[in-house]
Amino acid sequence: MKIFAKLTKFALILFLPTLVAAQAEANLTDYVGNEFETIPNVTYRTANGGELKLDVYLPRKREQAKPTVMFIHGGGWVEGRKEQDVLLILPYLAMGWSVVNVEYRLAKNSPAPAAVEDTRCALRWIYNHANDFKFDTSKIVLTGFSAGGHLALITGMLGANSMFDRGCPTAENVRWTTGKETPLKVAAIVNWFGITDLPDLLEGANAKHYGIEWFGSLPNRDELAKQLSPLNNVNGNTPPIITIHGDSDDLVPYSQAVNLKNALDKAKIDNQLITIKGGKHGGFNRQDTINAYASIREFLKKHNLTNIYQK
Repeated sequence: MKIFAKLTKFALILFLPTLVAAQAEANLTDYVGNEFETIPNVTYRTANGGELKLDVYLPRKREQAKPTVMFIHGGGWVEGRKEQDVLLILPYLAMGWSVVNVEYRLAKNSPAPAAVEDTRCALRWIYNHANDFKFDTSKIVLTGFSAGGHLALITGMLGANSMFDRGCPTAENVRWTTGKETPLKVAAIVNWFGITDLPDLLEGANAKHYGIEWFGSLPNRDELAKQLSPLNNVNGNTPPIITIHGDSDDLVPYSQAVNLKNALDKAKIDNQLITIKGGKHGGFNRQDTINAYASIREFLKKHNLTNIYQK
């Protein structure tokens, strides 16, 4: 019996971490529907005669303001919908965060810089409605994949009173008084293989159809591409950035991630580049994805941005 008890104890020690991990995974699926609420299709601005929408995912218990991630879908600025990658917000819900999932105008009806104007306005909407939804404006993180990664980067890197903010609705409490609003600022950016150098996509060996289509026949295409490139907007006020990028990406060159890291290092901006060995344009395997999110959580923790959910 003593030998059996020892073997049982050994087995528990050996397999307990696996059991705990499995239980943690099950817990998210158990409580997420009950303890989070969704407010879909909120209009955050009107442009080109159409209403632009966002979805808000909120912990039901939010007596205090919550860290908030603004999620931006990909699709090369030419396709995609905010609903297509909604499961990718689950890691943030698991941390007890609020999530704002944003749509934006696509190239087929609005070329550059429309998408950037939209995502800047969505960020302004978060600021203007922070009290309504308990968003912690000191803990706003932007994230996106591919073109969404680019939009997360440029939205968080543009300076105060950017020319791309001029079409954004203003808050009622300042509209008729000072005419000024709080400058937009984010705490960090999580960039999944986002474009960092737009001119690189328009001419030469790395030219891509989606980049050319987004700019179309704009007469100021080259200058606008430079203005909208994260690589050209790195400065001392740039927020911390973590980038995840496959070194075999055939749609967004891995060199763009490396060049961004070099620019951030030169400007002494805290950053990290997670390289997925052999990784293509997303679709990473399970372990690479798990490792990437572990690095993201550590990066956020380093900047005092974690808020693990307590049931």
